Amino acid sequence: MRSFDHEAAAAARERQNSLTKPPGSLGRLEELAQFMAGWQRTPRPHLGRVQGLIFAGNHGIVAQGVNPFPAEVTGQMVENFRSGGAAINQICHVTGVDLSAVPMDIDHPTGDFTQGPAMTLEEVDRAMAEGAAAIADDADLLVLGEMGIGNSTVASILAASTLGGRAEDWVGPGTGATDDILASKLRVVTEGLTLHSPATTRETLAAFGGREQAAICGAILRARELGLPVILDGFICTAAAAVLTRDDPDALAHCLIGHESAEPGHRRLIAALNIRPILSLDMRLGEGSGAALAVAVLRAALACHDGMATFAEAGIA
Repeated sequence: MRSFDHEAAAAARERQNSLTKPPGSLGRLEELAQFMAGWQRTPRPHLGRVQGLIFAGNHGIVAQGVNPFPAEVTGQMVENFRSGGAAINQICHVTGVDLSAVPMDIDHPTGDFTQGPAMTLEEVDRAMAEGAAAIADDADLLVLGEMGIGNSTVASILAASTLGGRAEDWVGPGTGATDDILASKLRVVTEGLTLHSPATTRETLAAFGGREQAAICGAILRARELGLPVILDGFICTAAAAVLTRDDPDALAHCLIGHESAEPGHRRLIAALNIRPILSLDMRLGEGSGAALAVAVLRAALACHDGMATFAEAGIA
């Protein structure tokens, strides 16, 4: 696993302090430039190719009435992503993200975690490997998102199992739950937590996860091997990523969180992981939308860092 290059980050900080501005006046933009410098291992980081990956999967727990939409919508949305008709496509066009949708065996939903494990360990390994293999060799930044009917319920139980707490602490409206649907979500998360007691990342994903959550974990681990910075999306993506901390508390050191989702559990996740989001815009769409939007801020941070003149260059005393 690659580690953060503190010397490169220090050199980036020194450059920031020499630019034609009061020290620290660009605030978070300066922090982001130093973060990128440390992971790209250069004082002058850059963004060439920004790769966006949306992993999509279906879940057996949908049979328990936890979502107002049928599972068929997952596949229909994958086609919408591929034809350019979704919100994420428009955001990626504006922010310069090269987007791909990766369906994870969506014709075969995972198991109902109130009846048994959602996946076998072998299925988890295959999904993680597929997520790792999806990363492009020439990417400078990875943007992660997801799609899957029922996956806010899965995210809630992944977060509760990993970080503790009751179903009520993590379950939210998702795609627009009615009172009856919200009650079903609370019930199945409580039942799942009673039935399963996983201890490791793989066991947690097998007990509750979707293939898309496992693929997100695999992509994050591969990105760490490559020293590739990652931007996570909202509640579902962050909950999947958090499962990696069961094996390694430092597993997400190379990750940023693109935005603070309006989904209630995301704020609790953010606090537990101690990763400050870049944006807060009351979004809760998923699809990688908040993460892709945050790329615009990151591009601005690096443009200022690389393009501004120093006091010496500008001849300013």
